[in-house]
Amino acid sequence: MSTHYDLIAIGAGSGGLAATKQAASLGAHCAVIEGDRLGGACVNVGCVPKKVMWYAASLGHSLADGADYGFSIDNNGFDWNKMKQGRDAYVQRLNQIHLNNLIKAKVDFIPGYGRFVDAHTIEVDGKQYTADHIIIATGGRPLEPKLPGAELGITSDGFFELDQLPQKTVIVGGGYIAIEIAGVLNALGSKVDILLRGDLLLRSFDPLIRETVREQMQQDGINIHSNINLSTVTLGKNDNLVMVSEGGPELGVYDCLIWAIGRIPNTDQLNLEGIDLICDVRGFIPVDEYQNTNIENIYAIGDVTGKATLTPVAIAAGRKLAERLFAGKVDSKLDHDNIPSVVFSHPPVASVGLTEPEAREQYGELVKIYQTKFTGMYHAMTQHKTKTAMKLVCVGKDEKVIGCHIVGHGADEMLQGFAVAIKMGATKTDFDNTVAIHPTSAEELVTLK
Repeated sequence: MSTHYDLIAIGAGSGGLAATKQAASLGAHCAVIEGDRLGGACVNVGCVPKKVMWYAASLGHSLADGADYGFSIDNNGFDWNKMKQGRDAYVQRLNQIHLNNLIKAKVDFIPGYGRFVDAHTIEVDGKQYTADHIIIATGGRPLEPKLPGAELGITSDGFFELDQLPQKTVIVGGGYIAIEIAGVLNALGSKVDILLRGDLLLRSFDPLIRETVREQMQQDGINIHSNINLSTVTLGKNDNLVMVSEGGPELGVYDCLIWAIGRIPNTDQLNLEGIDLICDVRGFIPVDEYQNTNIENIYAIGDVTGKATLTPVAIAAGRKLAERLFAGKVDSKLDHDNIPSVVFSHPPVASVGLTEPEAREQYGELVKIYQTKFTGMYHAMTQHKTKTAMKLVCVGKDEKVIGCHIVGHGADEMLQGFAVAIKMGATKTDFDNTVAIHPTSAEELVTLK
């Protein structure tokens, strides 16, 4: 005997939780299935604990700058374990809050890992549940390389399990996860090396961002090694790690190796092949603009789709889908244009819209660029300085702003408002006609010449 629902979400991350709660508010009988902690990667091994650690690292920078502002500060060191305990307790509170919110929304929580029996039936620990509609929102996990000794390293998930600050860390990868972890560890006192298979950090970002971030990381003492193709990882003396590259010298020694080489979807245990649901070669689930898979009553949202893998995207897509299914809004869908994003590097990166290369490929000579690079006023008295860089990508006679890219203190906070303006179709003239707030770094975006 199975229990029947209007909607089941497999995965209690941001997307699954948002979709089921929204659907329940519209009168649907809903359940969410999750075999791990509530909140998904964002709450447990992503956005939330990462941001807490970014704050810790930022405080480290501020303490170092304090003397230049006249403060007499005795820094007696950093207690990694105390920070970890506080961070983990905060995450546990969020887990409980998510459970309380499910109860309040009258969404059933089914603990365990779900597996398709057929297009309308999910099995969890031997018990079957049926639904008119099923959402796959199982997210992803860090990719681990297949090379000898790879198991000696940890992934970004393992980073949050570290009980003490590594003395010397090597991070393999050049994406935003690698950059964020490197910045945190470096600021808190670890010696950090980054190994790149190619030559670019933050490959998908605008060149101004890539170049500024790389320069700052190197200035802050992070070593970046390009064109490294690892062949093995071995244990050296005192259990230190030694990296061996193809045709190159040994790199090391390190006491911590972190793989940050990408993420893969959690689709391999769902028995998708048993219901003929299509995945791509990497395991991601292709969906159309309405989150539909190739099976009529099955949908996918969030990181498992491999598209715009950001927490707010999964939340918005889940809510839009619920409204389409249960509120009669047949055209309800998420608009994927101009989605803002942030990298919590030091200083942070914020970006929305097209990069300069993307814009030139699409619009050619119609593109006009406005950009600047400067040292923010915060550093008027500090010995350690970081650069702020900004770029507006504009197109056409009216110079519609189609891209905004920022590196610098406060970039993460200032972009949200500018993203609204760009989403509404603002032009360079609209920016110019906005009175600047002085003295701020943000004012540069409305005074660019």
